[in-house]
Amino acid sequence: MGTAKFIFAGAAAIGMLASSAFADDLTGMVTRIDRLNNTISIQQTQTGTVGGGAGGAGALEVYKAKDAAMLDAVHAGDRVNYTATDADGTSTLTKLQKQ
Repeated sequence: MGTAKFIFAGAAAIGMLASSAFADDLTGMVTRIDRLNNTISIQQTQTGTVGGGAGGAGALEVYKAKDAAMLDAVHAGDRVNYTATDADGTSTLTKLQKQ
């Protein structure tokens, strides 16, 4: 019984560490801002080694701003650092900072 608890506790700890890895800052370029709906489109910058992939830009994502004031500091074409969460199928920006 004690071994099973130990294994489940270890699995839970690994799961928590893995989920925090997805909270890392991402980088990208703002392509569109919709202030009426509090949404922003960001073209994610690809990461990895040079020549390690097909090249080109990363995925274009649309995010809901956690706070409408976040969108006031950026404009289309700006390069940004951001953090987002995905809850109930909605991607929400939790941090947005102009580079």
